[in-house]
Amino acid sequence: QDFSYLRTLCLSQGLLFEDVTFPADTSSIGPSLLSADKLRQIQWKRPVELLRKPYLIKDGASIYDIMQSHKLGDCWMLAALGSLTVRKHFLKNVLPKDQGFQDDYAGIFHFRFWQCGDWVDVVIDDRLPFLDEKLLFVHPRTSDEFWPSLLEKAYAKLRGSYQNLHGGHLSEALVDFTGGVQVQFSLKDPLPNLEEILKAADKSRCLMGCSTSKQPNRDTEQSNGIVQGHAYTITETVKIPYKNGWKHIIRIWNPWGCGEWKGPWSDDSPKWDHVESKYREALLRNKEDGEFW
Repeated sequence: QDFSYLRTLCLSQGLLFEDVTFPADTSSIGPSLLSADKLRQIQWKRPVELLRKPYLIKDGASIYDIMQSHKLGDCWMLAALGSLTVRKHFLKNVLPKDQGFQDDYAGIFHFRFWQCGDWVDVVIDDRLPFLDEKLLFVHPRTSDEFWPSLLEKAYAKLRGSYQNLHGGHLSEALVDFTGGVQVQFSLKDPLPNLEEILKAADKSRCLMGCSTSKQPNRDTEQSNGIVQGHAYTITETVKIPYKNGWKHIIRIWNPWGCGEWKGPWSDDSPKWDHVESKYREALLRNKEDGEFW
């Protein structure tokens, strides 16, 4: 589908685009993601039907714009998406700037993903699924910003349905969003120089993520705050002076937008009391935003 041609056609005819290749019905959701009763209750709405002035992006795309829905297990995709917001030079490939709800709005948007050695342009309309008056899947932290929901819809279209996003591998999404090469490290038997590898990767502006094993209880929060069978984004890695030496710490973000680690170096950890105030003030943000050291 040619985005520019279709938008020009809709504008000339005074119509809002309706994508027949990914229709606003249960076939795009998938047959077994929700109960038959819930599937019948889904309503598809455009942002312009909900708000007088919706935005695609408001005040820049940020990791804090994204809040995962518990109805769809696509943390693996959203963790990769969170990485894109940290590395803006990757984001511009996936989220083209030639679109929005203001100028030349025709209910049509497009996003780009790397598939089989090429960037593929995926066109969608902006009808989004709602259940009980709330966005069914990913939702922004502010109600008038829609880039996470529309990008998720485009990726669902690429995969065939929203249901096909329910469970996946973080590494796949990182490749689909960058065209890069992914490398995995097992923490069961970590390399002795893993800290230095992470530090070098961060300095090279690589995208990084991490995940917990799926067994035995997927999406179950453990007593330490970490979720079983879940994917996270690594947003920063630093070395800071601590007591008489140095500590290498890693900042991690939960796509739920909440739910944080409760152990050493967490927001309330007493370890921060032994860190110089300039480092503590620069690094520690004691908020329930899903991000933690």
